[in-house]
Amino acid sequence: MPRVDIDSFYHHALALYGENAEGMHWRSTESQQIRFQVLRGLLPSDLSGISLVDVGCGLGDLHAFLAARQDLPRQYIGLDAVEVMVERAQARTGCTILHCDVLSDPLPEADWYFACGAMALLTHDETGAFIARCLSAARYGLVFNLLKGNQLSLTFNYVLPEAVEAWAAEMDVDLEIVEGYVADDFSVLMKHRNAK
Repeated sequence: MPRVDIDSFYHHALALYGENAEGMHWRSTESQQIRFQVLRGLLPSDLSGISLVDVGCGLGDLHAFLAARQDLPRQYIGLDAVEVMVERAQARTGCTILHCDVLSDPLPEADWYFACGAMALLTHDETGAFIARCLSAARYGLVFNLLKGNQLSLTFNYVLPEAVEAWAAEMDVDLEIVEGYVADDFSVLMKHRNAK
């Protein structure tokens, strides 16, 4: 189980800040967009022919980010564990948005999985399971980010790149890690070795 009640965590922020980046527990719209840009850079240069699952899609901000750049995938599917997010993202994107717990529910198959901030409330063990489950549903790979550090938090999930390297070795996937774009964050590409 995540260390906090996810529904309460996000309902409180939405009530306090509204439907924006802060309401999704991002520091700012700018920090959210920087993370999107870094993760986008790890995906294939042309998204127009691929299917993409956005895990923890929230209000559908990634879809809006890609649409503003005329960079949408052929098929976009959002997943979120918070029902109100699913409803809002469906209204905002017009796409398939599924109410889904990645750790236990069946996952849709897609070319790529994308997870920005989706593991922020998980435990260390849940993070490894989350990554493995997303990779098993992705034909080519997964891009994601994590909070960087080894501090213990009652709320947030901090991970060191070395842990991700160990998971990648166990899963036998190609790995790329990007750091230095914002403090206390890193982004990861895990790609199946037989992928294009």
